[in-house]
Amino acid sequence: MIVEVFAVGALQVNCVVLGCPETRKAVVIDPGADLELIKTTLRKHDLTVELILNTHGHFDHIGANAGLKESTGAPLLIHKDDVKLLQMAKLQAETYGLPAEDSPSPDTELQGGETLTFGEQTLEVLHTPGHSPGCVCFYREGLLVSGDTLFAGSVGRTDLPGGDHQQLLASIQANWLDCHHKRRSYQVTAL
Repeated sequence: MIVEVFAVGALQVNCVVLGCPETRKAVVIDPGADLELIKTTLRKHDLTVELILNTHGHFDHIGANAGLKESTGAPLLIHKDDVKLLQMAKLQAETYGLPAEDSPSPDTELQGGETLTFGEQTLEVLHTPGHSPGCVCFYREGLLVSGDTLFAGSVGRTDLPGGDHQQLLASIQANWLDCHHKRRSYQVTAL
């Protein structure tokens, strides 16, 4: 699988492009800003965006949703519990003195547990509330795109509206146990 990870926006959020080498179909996860950089990365690998995915609805992870959706026509997916955050991006950013635009509404609301397909590749949606009510991770054997659920040596912050530290720890533990129970590799590269 093609994997490109690069920091975007003022808060340097990881944007992840995953591509199927056979079909050149791709997903873009957390297009927080820097639309031209995202497009350049897609062109570099001759990829067509099949899905735009948000790990959660905070402004720094969704800032290029509108431009990417407009330029590619790809559907936007986010967990149902974070949909309302998409229309609050500008307000969220203003509290930090940063500019932002609200996101378009999602084409599909995720629940958790879905399997998403792009080309010959798949990702499983893991609902991991705690950083925000609708936080999700995207998993496949050997790879976890965790958004703000996990950080190197730590977990995401839970002091923002809708955050819950105990819920975050419980969701991480429950998903780890589920992965272990299904005998999935829990030695993964987290992005």
